[in-house]
Amino acid sequence: MAGESGSDAGPDSSPCYLQKFRLYETRSNFYMIGRDKNRTLWMVLKIDRLDPSELTVIEDSTAYSEIECFDLLRRIHEGNRSSGGLKFVTACYGIVGFIKFLGSYSMMLITKRKKIGAICGHTVYAISKSEMIPISKSPNQSNMAYSKNEKRYKKLLLTVDLTKDFFFSYTYNVMHSLQRNLCRNETGEVHYETMFVWNEFLTRGIRNTLKNTLWTVALVYGFFKQVKLSVSGRDFCLTLISRRSRHYAGTRYMKRGVNEKGRVANDVETEQIVFEDVHEGCPTQISSVVQNRGSIPLFWSQETSRLNLKPDIILSKKDPNYEATRLHFEDLVRRYGNPIIILNLIKRFEKKPRESILRAEFANAIRFINKSLSKENRLRFLHWDLNRHSRKATNVLTLLGRVADYALNLTGIFYCQVTSNRRQDGLLTLSCLVKSDECPAKIPSEKSDDFEKWETDVANDNESISENAKPPMFQTGVLRTNCIDCLDRTNVAQYAYGLVALGHQLHAMGFTESQTIDQNSPLAEDLMSVYEAMGDTLALQYGGSAAHNKIFCQRRGQWKAATQSQEFFRTLQRYYSNAYMDAEKQSAINLFLGHFQPQQGKPALWELDSVQHYSIGRNGPNRYNENARPSFKRSLSDGNIVCDMDSPLAPSNIGHRQPLCENRGTFNGLSESTPEIPTSEISYSRMSCRQLFGDMEDQFLEIDGICYDENGDECNCTNFDLDWPSSSGNSCDDDIFDRSTTGLSSENIGAELKIDMTTSPSESGSSIKVSIVVF
Repeated sequence: MAGESGSDAGPDSSPCYLQKFRLYETRSNFYMIGRDKNRTLWMVLKIDRLDPSELTVIEDSTAYSEIECFDLLRRIHEGNRSSGGLKFVTACYGIVGFIKFLGSYSMMLITKRKKIGAICGHTVYAISKSEMIPISKSPNQSNMAYSKNEKRYKKLLLTVDLTKDFFFSYTYNVMHSLQRNLCRNETGEVHYETMFVWNEFLTRGIRNTLKNTLWTVALVYGFFKQVKLSVSGRDFCLTLISRRSRHYAGTRYMKRGVNEKGRVANDVETEQIVFEDVHEGCPTQISSVVQNRGSIPLFWSQETSRLNLKPDIILSKKDPNYEATRLHFEDLVRRYGNPIIILNLIKRFEKKPRESILRAEFANAIRFINKSLSKENRLRFLHWDLNRHSRKATNVLTLLGRVADYALNLTGIFYCQVTSNRRQDGLLTLSCLVKSDECPAKIPSEKSDDFEKWETDVANDNESISENAKPPMFQTGVLRTNCIDCLDRTNVAQYAYGLVALGHQLHAMGFTESQTIDQNSPLAEDLMSVYEAMGDTLALQYGGSAAHNKIFCQRRGQWKAATQSQEFFRTLQRYYSNAYMDAEKQSAINLFLGHFQPQQGKPALWELDSVQHYSIGRNGPNRYNENARPSFKRSLSDGNIVCDMDSPLAPSNIGHRQPLCENRGTFNGLSESTPEIPTSEISYSRMSCRQLFGDMEDQFLEIDGICYDENGDECNCTNFDLDWPSSSGNSCDDDIFDRSTTGLSSENIGAELKIDMTTSPSESGSSIKVSIVVF
């Protein structure tokens, strides 16, 4: 928590938050004076400047008044008058961290800030200006090569622009979701250890020394935007937050897939918060919903190419048991609970197989993992080729909205009533509705007996507090969306999910009678603009250009030629950034996050080759193999992949819990519950839409582990049928899919499949009955 002291605070004491600071210097020390927002608490931090190789910080445990603090500064000035006295350096708003390259430490400070929003009275800030100040008065620059490298490292680090897309709060844990903040009583350093605090490494030294976070701010990187909207004559605030993970972080072609710890590239948590705009002191209804995006959790890569706009996708077979993939989904379960719903938007067919290679392997991985899981804990998996459908006269937002609706019915949303009459500097709590010690750190699964008991207990407590208060609702599980880059197509799907979720949120708050928001309404247009801004920001961070927003442009009726021109320019911009800028950008990120720590006598960061760059951060700082060779081999044939099997991922080297795993036995194809299927032909029986991601009953069909997705593609899954609407929104009668099963195996994923689709014309159009794939 930014600026929070939790070292001496008892369970009933309010934590204090320092928000404004002034830095002074003498020849031997820095003195930082910090005060709280109300000027009632003043504290002093001393930073030693004489030992350049060590970071020595001492916090005065005395809580001063304003007069006492300035009297202390006067005495320090008098005591150092012979060496120049005490001099004012700068005003600041928190310490970003301390960094050491080859010489002494430097201190990174926020010198200007701006308010970008507030969540129930808790202000959220962005950085307007930052400054790096060397700790040592006279750094040793006798070695010219050393001095040159020191300046180069500093210049490289400063390319991480803290004024772009970083945000923080002193009194709100902006690195956590609203549900977690209201349901967990967490303070102090635990917040810095989460995956979304990007200056965890930079603040580690001072936090470990002081055992508090009074002087530092926790920076989150991603996207934050807050807008005021209205519906049915009532105003509300909508906040969209995207938090980018610091684990396995980097640029588009430098970071792909998953690492050995189960961390994926471009891992972003997106939260949509809605609360009513009321006068301070009045009870406030607030709701949030969380979704996730992240790279396909397999070992794959693409080599940066200055000659090829679309480099080949290189798939590694070094993890035959999908241990890293399993670790990734175990982490999602720990973070969000079950169910985990996976929406895979990559292409199903290509003249030269690229994405489709990962599509088949991803399906195999999910099938393998689900084999060891109980029925209720299986991963729910849906393939849907967004690119193919967007080229047709298909309303992809409507189709994606139906997927979102099914997912939300499974996971639910978070909703509660809070009061803004919080303690002076404390956090929001659920105490007005639910006692904090009864609000679990992790909500029980909705399918468990514990959930029903807990829900009843909460409802009973709520009745005793207020007859008019609505009972809280909680989200359990998450929708995880991916395409190849998790940028353009993923952002469209996340907007569709956000629009459906907003309908659920406004309905829960009593703003609307229906849970559905018309896609043509002004409210939907406003939300689209916010998600479009988020997509552009995240795409610039990871891909080097704004997002491709063709579907959004078409939705707004933008001139087709203008859209094509915009898309072409962004393609060139992304190509240039990936080919010429990303290597340096990746180096700066590795330096900022502490994945690479410079050492005298060791190769400099810019002296490492591409393979060593790839290895940075995978096994800890600076642990690269000078003789390493890439485990990926480029294929010269069309669509074939040479997979390196010489570097197996040893399960014994991966320390992890196994909440997903109930049976780690050998996978032999069909699940035990799969019925025998005649080998002549099959017919796909229709299930209700409610069962799209629901319980898998014994009627599902598989043939040698192969079944079909919504376009008849073979994949490893459980099959469901769903009435997808056409652009007209009409449905039609069921269709029967017949297919001879002779010769099907897990190897012929790309085999041709004939599909007989019957359309039912009507006055307003027609629709197609298709088959949906769910594990």
